[in-house]
Amino acid sequence: MKKTFLVIVLVGLGFTGGYFAQQWLPGLMGASGVNNSEMSESSAERKPLYWVAPMDPNYKRDKPGLSPMGMDLVPVYPEDAAGKDEPGLVKIDATVENNLGVKTAKVMRQKVASSINTVGYISHNEDKLHHMHTRVEGWIEKLNRKAVGDPVEQGDIVFELYSPTLVNAQYEFLSLLKTNNKGLIAASKERLMALGLDGQAIKQLVNTQQVRQRIQIRAPMSGYVTKLGVREGMYVKPMTQIMEIGDLSEVWVIAEVFARQASLIQPGQPATMRTDFLPGRNWQGKVDYIYPDLDSTTRTFKVRLRFPNQALSLKPNMFVHLAIDAKSTQPTLLIPNAALIRSGTMNRVVKALGDGKYQSITVTTGKETGQQVEILSGLKEGDRIVTSAQFLIDSESSITADFNRMETAEKMPETASVVLAKGVWNKSIAADQVNITHDPIEAWNWPAMTMNFQLDKSVSTEAVKNKQAIDFCIQKLNNQYLITDLSTKGDLTEAACEKTAKAISVSTDMEGMDHSKMDHSKMDHSQHQMLEAKDEKPVDHSTMDHSQMDHSQHQTPKTESEKSVDHSTMDHSNMNHTNQ
Repeated sequence: MKKTFLVIVLVGLGFTGGYFAQQWLPGLMGASGVNNSEMSESSAERKPLYWVAPMDPNYKRDKPGLSPMGMDLVPVYPEDAAGKDEPGLVKIDATVENNLGVKTAKVMRQKVASSINTVGYISHNEDKLHHMHTRVEGWIEKLNRKAVGDPVEQGDIVFELYSPTLVNAQYEFLSLLKTNNKGLIAASKERLMALGLDGQAIKQLVNTQQVRQRIQIRAPMSGYVTKLGVREGMYVKPMTQIMEIGDLSEVWVIAEVFARQASLIQPGQPATMRTDFLPGRNWQGKVDYIYPDLDSTTRTFKVRLRFPNQALSLKPNMFVHLAIDAKSTQPTLLIPNAALIRSGTMNRVVKALGDGKYQSITVTTGKETGQQVEILSGLKEGDRIVTSAQFLIDSESSITADFNRMETAEKMPETASVVLAKGVWNKSIAADQVNITHDPIEAWNWPAMTMNFQLDKSVSTEAVKNKQAIDFCIQKLNNQYLITDLSTKGDLTEAACEKTAKAISVSTDMEGMDHSKMDHSKMDHSQHQMLEAKDEKPVDHSTMDHSQMDHSQHQTPKTESEKSVDHSTMDHSNMNHTNQ
C-alpha cells in the first residue's frame, strides 16, 4: 500500500515539473537570445559555398584540402562570393597573407634628394696638357726624354736644336750690340724670343758674346711625357710635334648618366669616387661640365668631373665608381623601387585596401633615383602599396581584373591604305621592283628608311634617274606595298593617289574574277534578241549558202554507240549547190 502511494506521488510530481518547464523555459531562453531556429539559420548562413586555391580561383573543391601549390584551400562564403564583382580586387586570407610574407609601404610626398650612382674612367686634365713645337726649321741634335712616360720637371732641358736661322739671328743681335742703337737692339732681341730663345739663353748670349750652335729647349711645366713625336737627328719644322707633356696633379673623370638623370645634375655638385685599383680609398671631387650631346650608342649623357690627385695615385684610363649628390627638387610622390611592376607597355603597383583586399593599378612614373621612383599619376599621398610578394598578388589580380592590358596595350588608330610619300629614287632592282629611300611616313608611323617596293605595271620609270627626288603614291594591297604613281615634279596630291588606288583596286578585282564557274542558265538575254518589225519577213534559211559555213566546231566525235547520220530522208530540193 505504501509503495503504491509513493509511485503515485512521484508520477504527480513529474507531471507538475513538466508543466512548469513547458510554461517558463521558452521565455527564459528567448530572454537570453538563445533561439534554436536562429542558431540553425546562423549556422546555415556561414556554411562555405566551396573551397578555392589562394593563387588559382579556377581550382575549386567542395571540401577542405591542399591546392596544387601545397597551400591550404580557402573557404568562400556567400558574402565573399558576392563581393568579388569589382575588377582586379583580390582578397587574401590572413594566414595566406602571412605565409606569402606580404609587406607594404606608404606613398610619401618628399623631395628627391639622393645619390646618382654611375661609373666612369679617369682622363687627363686637358687644361694641363702642353704641346711642344719648334718655331724654326732645324735638326734635333740631342733628345733628353726618349720615351713616353718619362717624368719632366719645369725648366729641364728636354732637347737641343740646331737651326741655321737661329744661328744667324744670334750673329745679328751681337752685331747690333756694338752699335749701341737701342731701338735696333730691342727689335733684334724680340726676334730672338719670337724664334724660340728664352730669356735665360739671351742673357747668356749677351754675357758670353758667343753664338751657340745648339739651342737648349726647356720644359715649360712639370709632368710626364704623354706623346713623343721625334728621335735624335730628325729634321723638324714648326708643324712637327716634338712631344706632349701632361700634368696629373688634377685629373678629369668622364662618367655616363641616363637621360632621365641628366636634369638632376648641375656643375659644382659634389661627388665621391672609388676605384678597384685602390680599394678602401675615396676621393672627393665636383661636377665640372655636362656634355650637350646624347651618345647614340649607349643613349647616355657624358658628365665631366674634376678630382685632385696630389699623390699622383690616379692614372689615366682607370675605371672608377661614382656617387654624385643630385640636387633636391620640389616635393613629389615617391614609392620604393621594389614596389614597381614593370611591363613592356605599362607600370603597375599592388595597392593594399585593408582587410586583406588588394588591387593592381596602373601608374605613370617619372624620375628614378636610387631606391625611389617618382609617381606622376595613379596614386595619392598616404596610399599603401605592396613591396614584397606583389608579383603573386598581381598575377591573381590580372586574372580577375578588367585591365586594358588584357585587351590591348593601347588602341592603335586605323591607318590609311594609301599614302603620299617623298623620297629619293636609288635604283631599279627588277622590272617591277625598285629601291627607294623615303622620308618619314607619319600616317603609318614609319621612320625614314631605305626599302624595296613593288611597282605597278602602269607606272612609267623612264624619266626617273638614280638619286633623284620623287613624290610617289604607296598602296597597301594584298599584304604588299605597291607604288601606284610617281612624279619628279612634285605635283602629286593625296587626292590623285586615292583616285589611282581605286582604279587599281577595281582592275585587280576584275582580273581576279573566274567566269568559268558562273551559272549562265539564269541570265536574261531577252534584251539582246532581235525583234522582227511588222514589215519584215521571216528569214528564209532555204536560200542560204551553207558552203562557206564552218560546222567543224559543232561536230562531235563519233563513238561506237552512235549511228551514222542518214541523209536519205533529207529534202534537198531547196538547197543551193551552185557554188559547189
